[in-house]
Amino acid sequence: MNGLLTGKNEIILSLFQKLDRMTETLGSLSRNQRPVLDGEHYLTDRELSGRLKISRRTLQEYRNEGRLPYIQLGGKVLYRESDIEKVLRDGYRKARLPL
Repeated sequence: MNGLLTGKNEIILSLFQKLDRMTETLGSLSRNQRPVLDGEHYLTDRELSGRLKISRRTLQEYRNEGRLPYIQLGGKVLYRESDIEKVLRDGYRKARLPL
């Protein structure tokens, strides 16, 4: 390939498009990644309700009933990811086949 490569060249345009997508992906990853605190990830009400596909009000009911362990700091409620995983594992019930 001889000649001057400019911003109008297909190869250069394709390269810049790929770089833009990579930049967007890295930005999204960094925005969504939470730091680990003592090896533990914490979830907010909004994050947990989204993952479990339940309302935040239902989460509040589960807290009030003692179904879910949580941490309250001021007005902020946090859930340890490992606690939620344990609750889900402990609540798992295998299907029973009819006799």
